[in-house]
Amino acid sequence: MHQGEPAPGKKRSRARNAPKFDLRTQLFKMCGVDLTRIDGIDIATALVVMSEVGADMSRFASDKHFASWLGLCPGTKITGGKVLSGKTKRCANRAAQALRMAAAALRTSHSALGAYFRRMCSRMDKPKAVTAAAHKLARLIYAMLTKSEEYTDKGQDYYEERYRERVLRQLSKRAEKLGMTLVATAQPI
Repeated sequence: MHQGEPAPGKKRSRARNAPKFDLRTQLFKMCGVDLTRIDGIDIATALVVMSEVGADMSRFASDKHFASWLGLCPGTKITGGKVLSGKTKRCANRAAQALRMAAAALRTSHSALGAYFRRMCSRMDKPKAVTAAAHKLARLIYAMLTKSEEYTDKGQDYYEERYRERVLRQLSKRAEKLGMTLVATAQPI
């Protein structure tokens, strides 16, 4: 592998509309990182995001500003302490549409992002889960482009184990508030 080439990517089937030349290497030279290493993001999605945003992320103060510009953040209509709406604003941004499509493709992925998307689908309706996963993808893209670091997926099992630890920690805090203790039993097989 040379300095100007991306690391070998995942084996994916070629789409009908895929370009006939090596666009992945060109995107790598333009960005400095391989955005297709993120699960769900293919060459076409990376191309759309880069054509809409560009490689220079200095105009966004943080990843939250970037996600808000894309229209992937929940709204905050609050008056008098009462939440009126948390609806995401409508946005005709092609990069946001591409990220939503990439997020919907995570449904069958055996990665940490796929597990995150399925967990969101179990908690809320599918359009909201797609927007939440697209928001996460946008923040990953921002981090890759600003820090020039490669994305490495920890896997579905890693995500599930971290989720289990979080739930146990929350349960033990709740039990402690009620004056009880949480006792672990043998793991089910």
